[in-house]
Amino acid sequence: MNAPFSILIVEPSPVVTAGLLSVLSAHKAFQCLPPRSSAENLPAILAQEKADLLLLNPQLLSDMACLSTLKIPVIALQYTPFDAQSLSAFDAVLDIRTAQREQIFALLQSFISSNKNTHSDFASDENYELSDREIEVLKLVAQGLMNKEIADKLCISIHTVISHRKNINRKTGIKSVAGLTVYAIMQGYIASV
Repeated sequence: MNAPFSILIVEPSPVVTAGLLSVLSAHKAFQCLPPRSSAENLPAILAQEKADLLLLNPQLLSDMACLSTLKIPVIALQYTPFDAQSLSAFDAVLDIRTAQREQIFALLQSFISSNKNTHSDFASDENYELSDREIEVLKLVAQGLMNKEIADKLCISIHTVISHRKNINRKTGIKSVAGLTVYAIMQGYIASV
């Protein structure tokens, strides 16, 4: 079995931290490192903890330029209004006021799949990349089409659509339509609705 993807949460609120830990611990592909409440000495902490991804409250940083020195993806944890220009320094923004479990998994999954050195269960399949036809099916699933409608639109059998959907679920690790929709948006396959 492959080692889980290590995530470090840096967040001053114990309630927010506990909620994130609860959500992330429900997925075997993620391993949460001991959370921190301060971003002080962040490069040293990351070197010590060997994190693959950082979830960080942007209010803890006085200088966003330090983000470019970190060698891992950094996702801003947003739950209060924050300067959009400052947020643009992050690799992504997770608005925890509105994010659902599937959206969180899809967002994290997009970083796992883009990490060429990943060792997570998500990428254990050698053929992880979606084929062109699977991407076409994914786009139509995200638009809310049913299997029969997808089959008609692509001029393929309904059994082929079902096969593509199974492959998409296996390769992405996402089973819900909502999660696949978020994944399609995060990968740039469709525009945000």
